Amino acid sequence: MSSQDLDTAPAPSPPSARGPGAAGRAAPDPTRRTGRGRAWLVPVLAFVVTLLLGVAGTGTHERLANGGYTASGTESERANRLLSDRFDGGSPDLVLLVRAEGGLDTARARAEGRQLTLRLARAPGVGGVRSPWSGDAAGADPALRSEDGTLALVTADLTGADRDAARTAGALVPELTGRHGALRVQATGPAWVSVEAGRVSQRDLVRAELVAAPLTLLILVLALRSLVAALVPLVIGAVAVVGTVALLRLLTYAMPVSVFAMNLATALGFGLAVDYGLFLVTRYREELRTGKPVAVAVQRTARRAGHTVAVSACTVALSMAALLVLPLPFLRSMACAGMAVALLAAATAVLLVPPVLNLLGTRVDRWDPLAVPRGRHRARPRAPRADSPAWRTVARVVTRRPVYYGGGCALVLLLLASPFAHVHFGLSDERVLPAHTEAHRTSQAIREGFTSRAERNLTVVLPDVDVVRDRAALSAYRRRVAGLPSVARVAAVPTPTAGALWASADGGPARAARTDRVRVAAPPGPGAVLTVTGPEDPQSRAGRDLVKRLRSLPAPGERLVTGRAAYLFDTREAVRARLPLAAGIVAVTTWAMLFLLTGSVLLPVKALVVGALSLGTSFGLMVHVFQDGHLRQAVGEFTVTGTLDMTMPLLMFVIAFGLAIDYEIFLLSRVKEHYALTGDNRQAVVEGVARTGRLVTTGALAVAVVTGALATSGVTLLKLLGTGLAVAVLVDAVLVRGVLVPACLTVAGRANWWTPAPLARAHARISARTGLDESR
Repeated sequence: MSSQDLDTAPAPSPPSARGPGAAGRAAPDPTRRTGRGRAWLVPVLAFVVTLLLGVAGTGTHERLANGGYTASGTESERANRLLSDRFDGGSPDLVLLVRAEGGLDTARARAEGRQLTLRLARAPGVGGVRSPWSGDAAGADPALRSEDGTLALVTADLTGADRDAARTAGALVPELTGRHGALRVQATGPAWVSVEAGRVSQRDLVRAELVAAPLTLLILVLALRSLVAALVPLVIGAVAVVGTVALLRLLTYAMPVSVFAMNLATALGFGLAVDYGLFLVTRYREELRTGKPVAVAVQRTARRAGHTVAVSACTVALSMAALLVLPLPFLRSMACAGMAVALLAAATAVLLVPPVLNLLGTRVDRWDPLAVPRGRHRARPRAPRADSPAWRTVARVVTRRPVYYGGGCALVLLLLASPFAHVHFGLSDERVLPAHTEAHRTSQAIREGFTSRAERNLTVVLPDVDVVRDRAALSAYRRRVAGLPSVARVAAVPTPTAGALWASADGGPARAARTDRVRVAAPPGPGAVLTVTGPEDPQSRAGRDLVKRLRSLPAPGERLVTGRAAYLFDTREAVRARLPLAAGIVAVTTWAMLFLLTGSVLLPVKALVVGALSLGTSFGLMVHVFQDGHLRQAVGEFTVTGTLDMTMPLLMFVIAFGLAIDYEIFLLSRVKEHYALTGDNRQAVVEGVARTGRLVTTGALAVAVVTGALATSGVTLLKLLGTGLAVAVLVDAVLVRGVLVPACLTVAGRANWWTPAPLARAHARISARTGLDESR
């Protein structure tokens, strides 16, 4: 009989209380049957709910969309909207590259080009088309033809939101691309990039899951020395993934959700759920080893470890919430997804693990694959020690000379972070896709075939100018624009309703060789549009300087500047303005949660500083590998652009910081528990590291496998995030939790636990009401 049975078995009834013929037979135990039924109730309900969530999550990928990487509400966005609404311009959603055998001007090419243009224009979901074969003024745009006359661009504006445009592109492109008589058609543009990004990320998700799940199970089995114990966190992770997909579908009804959210959110949800399940299972087995009955061990695990898991999940969610204040739709959608996933993972672990452990009882230690057979029988399963001798030794060594080891570790982390000092931020484009995808290949062909690339252009919108009345002022403005540094060319954007006024854009003697006659659009209402061709690299410092000069240059009336360099400039400035607020949210919420857990003022501050320092390693790696192009063979091929998408460090910071604080909470909860029992700070640090070292290392390995599986993706953004997060959790688990944190705790001594009297009283009241006091 198990210890659980001994604990819960009722006292024998006296003979007089037994019914006739009941002698020698145990009386039925309705209480025990009811308890067993209740024990099974939660897992059965969880299974049913998981099936329902799986059904609800079907089709989530089709509701995701790409985009949202630039700031909203900026001058660039306003100018682009004005271009689209008034001048039938703006950035196209779909771009077709057309190659013509024998040239664009043959009778066959013109006929088939007009037919292609008409077919695209009449398609559902297409708002406007520009083509060299159009009969309107837009069709005369020379930028739509290559200089050698063999390539042409046909661009289309698609109606609806990004998701609707992607759905339209997904239906149109297969019909329009390929060979059409003398024409050969390829596709690119934001809408088609979104479609291909969704397809690539979906394939990557399946591959990552096939790699991550068995490796995670292997790590858990080797660490826990029991297949049964290892399956519990893995099952929790699987339930969390199913719930994550359903949550993402629900979010798509409230906001646009990134096509990459599925990969990242499922990896994060699985990793956190495995972490939390592992923590609960480890604590439960530790309680069992002290001789406690199953019911008592489950209760203590749910109270102590369950509270720690809840605090950890809230800390991760609040860290992700900092992204909500940044004006980037991509980051806001990822923040909502990350917050929901963290809370879901914790709820799944806290609600499901205790009933499962209650059912398993002492069988949680069964099926140890490392047990050595003895003759015909295996040795009795034996769980590993509650503490780790190796980590205990490390903690003792570090705490004897904390300044030496802590300072050395900090110097190593700073050295690894040093490449981030020359980071160069940019905006992502189709080059985040694998080189073999059509959108990537087509865009590269456009770069090579057209000398005047659209990405170099800045568009100046003058909405209040009357080209007849203000002709002299407009000519003077054009000359000033042409005289700016880095300006290669000034031209007009033709509009469908425009007549044409031709005027000389005289840039002065020094610039006469690179100025052209400028056609200025004259629509029925006021307004004019100029295109300014800037430096070769629009994301360089010269590109940003040109944006600032154009916006500071006196103009005839209101002036709005847009284009790739302008979007980058506006996004950088918008993020820079909100970054202190986001950092403040992370700092304040993390401090508050750690204060609630520990009752200390200094420990949360130390956690913030150490957490930020540990993330420098990943940031340095991002720059060294993905910006500078080193070690590409180690992570797989990708296109080096010389920049980092500015959303990636922000997203990786909140996720990796949340995971770092997650491990910090596990460690501090045990240090605090032992300090409350002994009052010896150094011994509490050693004991805390020894008790959580194997747990943190195993959890970090599991999370590194799950997030590192993203590094196998063909999408550069996912590859970067996966590599960075895997490195972050491993460095944090080994160097930071094993060396730097114990050194800092030892140096601080009793100051770790100092709290002003008013805060101490507040903490005591909160702990009594919420049950956060781990020492009880």
